[in-house]
Amino acid sequence: MRVLVIDDDPAMTELLKIQLQSDLVTVETAYSGEEGINMVRKTNPDIIILDLLMPEMDGWQTCKKIREICQTPILILSALDNPAIVATALDAGADDYLIKPVSASILNAYLVNLTRRSRAKTEKFHTITI
Repeated sequence: MRVLVIDDDPAMTELLKIQLQSDLVTVETAYSGEEGINMVRKTNPDIIILDLLMPEMDGWQTCKKIREICQTPILILSALDNPAIVATALDAGADDYLIKPVSASILNAYLVNLTRRSRAKTEKFHTITI
């Protein structure tokens, strides 16, 4: 699985990289919305972990731009714990939302679930169109 983490906090991206990277998972990082969008085009990740609070282009804007180019599952990982903010992120195109801090086991479970749903949706689409 290829995971792209988009977060302006280098400590957070390193922590996520350490938690997630394994023989089966590769983790790429981007430190801004614009860099993240470029990495989506370049690396075609299986899943994107996106922070909301970033300078210049915030997570909501980044999410909308990513949705213009692909349907890769997007998991928002943010310290913001407000139902209206969660709703706004989901409306912007995110597939799910977790609040920081989150345990590695919960994060892994969400990533597996989002990947499974994405693959099932793709397989269903290919079955219908063939």
